[in-house]
Amino acid sequence: MSLRGLLLVFVLIMCRSTAQNADSVWVYNNYTKKEVTIKMRDGISLFTTIYEPKEQKEKHPILFIRSPYSCAPYGPQEFSPRLYKSYYIEYLKEGYIFAIQDVRGRWMSEGVYEDVRPFKKTKKGKETDESTDTYDAIDWLVKNVKNNNNNVGVFGISYPGFYATEAALSNHPSIKAVSPQAPVTEWFLGDDFHHNGALAIMDAFSFYYSFGMPRPKPTKIGSPGFTFPVKDNYAFYLKTGAFKNFEPLFKDSIRFWKQLSQHPNYDQFWKDRDARSGCYNIKPAMMVVGGLFDAEDCYGAWNLYKAIQKQSPQTNNRLVMGPWSHGGWGGKANGASLGNVRFGSKTSEYYQNNIEIKFFNFYLKNKGSVSDLANANIFFSGENKWNTFESWPPKAENKQLYFNEKGTLSYNKPTQNKSFSKYTSDPNKPVPYADGVHLGRTREYMTDDQRFASRRTDVLVFKTEVLTEDVKVGGALKAFLKTAISTTDADFVVKLIDVYPDDFKYDSLFCCEDKGFNAEMGGYQMLVRGEIMRGRYRKSFEFPEAFSPMKVEDVNFELPDIAHTFKKGHRIMVQIQSSWFPLFDRNPQEFVNIYTCNDADFRTSDVWIYHDNVNSSYIELPILK
Repeated sequence: MSLRGLLLVFVLIMCRSTAQNADSVWVYNNYTKKEVTIKMRDGISLFTTIYEPKEQKEKHPILFIRSPYSCAPYGPQEFSPRLYKSYYIEYLKEGYIFAIQDVRGRWMSEGVYEDVRPFKKTKKGKETDESTDTYDAIDWLVKNVKNNNNNVGVFGISYPGFYATEAALSNHPSIKAVSPQAPVTEWFLGDDFHHNGALAIMDAFSFYYSFGMPRPKPTKIGSPGFTFPVKDNYAFYLKTGAFKNFEPLFKDSIRFWKQLSQHPNYDQFWKDRDARSGCYNIKPAMMVVGGLFDAEDCYGAWNLYKAIQKQSPQTNNRLVMGPWSHGGWGGKANGASLGNVRFGSKTSEYYQNNIEIKFFNFYLKNKGSVSDLANANIFFSGENKWNTFESWPPKAENKQLYFNEKGTLSYNKPTQNKSFSKYTSDPNKPVPYADGVHLGRTREYMTDDQRFASRRTDVLVFKTEVLTEDVKVGGALKAFLKTAISTTDADFVVKLIDVYPDDFKYDSLFCCEDKGFNAEMGGYQMLVRGEIMRGRYRKSFEFPEAFSPMKVEDVNFELPDIAHTFKKGHRIMVQIQSSWFPLFDRNPQEFVNIYTCNDADFRTSDVWIYHDNVNSSYIELPILK
């Protein structure tokens, strides 16, 4: 970077630091903090932090966050930096009361914690779930916090997004607006810990080693994370081996880790933890928010919105999806880029100023208007523009893009009598999910260059000719594979990729805030969407079934929705592989219990993907006109 560029960066940092210092002084001068315990209907008390404006001339709405991640810092004189280091400062300047609560069994709250605590459709007496805890907390807040206007909004990102969903199900009359953001919604089919039955081993282990440690009594001190012996996730997870080998690292202390092995299939345990199960007769205005490139909860936002549309059609329900990583719209990033890919504008700032604050101001303060907020506000990468729709998914033409011989993709069905592509999947040399060596799971992998995978012999590559016109894709992407394997089980990873022209360059080298401003973008293979399917669940997630070796079978599955425009001059590419490591655990490739099997049970498997006139494999694109 030039000296002028370095000076510009320095000035920007100093300006931001000065502004934050001024904001922190303003917050301390204009707000007071209280710490209270609120008793639930069964007698359990939940620790709650309340930030109240000193200005008492008018009544103020309440914004409420319920979190398992702590309402720290603790102490009446200790203010959360997020109040003045993020766009939350704008809510405070609007006079909002902020309340943050440690959920039951976490940090300073009493009780026993339960992961993704099930919603009880029929509750009697003092029975509780997260909806009743929310109801009781809000009932106390509106009755005891001075100068509130009896209007409450609830929001939260990730796990707090789950608690926001549960708040909407409480139907407390004071809740007027709820925004679940990147909400944990379903943990076997698509969010966080499983995708189509495959375990997200890297996230699950690193998260639960700290989060899942027992907390016998209220505490202000969190559990330490795992000390990895090597700063290379691929090497660590490969060396540790089969799932059962991770249990000794936990010292037999993580309840949820045991539950994973006790419920390997989609049984009632997982069905009870589907946040969509209670989404009926929702009263508050809803705004579900998510990121197109959210590595943790991409499934949740799309599918929670759809569930509310279907199960509670009378609800005022909106969807916002931007080109963000997990929570990228609410952090320090401005949303202008992710990794090497740029989006042409500061999308996070646009969302904060023109969508979220406007939403809560209207429903909680009766201020302004939401007439320009559509039911579905979706950013399309590729064309880098916000699009609005009456609902999601929009009307589209589902077109089949067929795999053909010599690695081509075409809208024409194959005419050959017998044609296939073959690769060998070796669980001892699994396909990495990202290039390079790193320890923590990257957020940028969702848009990463896939050329490193294209060069492997265990990855099939199919691509179109250079596009002569834009192809705009919005909605559910589906894969239909005709396959045979030499063993009794295998995973199937399908990746949809945008191949940039060989001479592609961005207008300038300096880019926003993320890494990679000097990346070579000519020929870049941008991951648009990828998903894994555990083959044993191809017919049923409840009742897994072994493959018959060498028998041609269907493996069909749906990937999370996409909103992307493949521009004229680009190509569409599809990659197929049978491992995505250590993003997901390795399949032994034999029909054994993956949670109890040994390292010796892992087998090499030959995989055939057919593309002929009888057995045609393809992806289905929802193309918008």
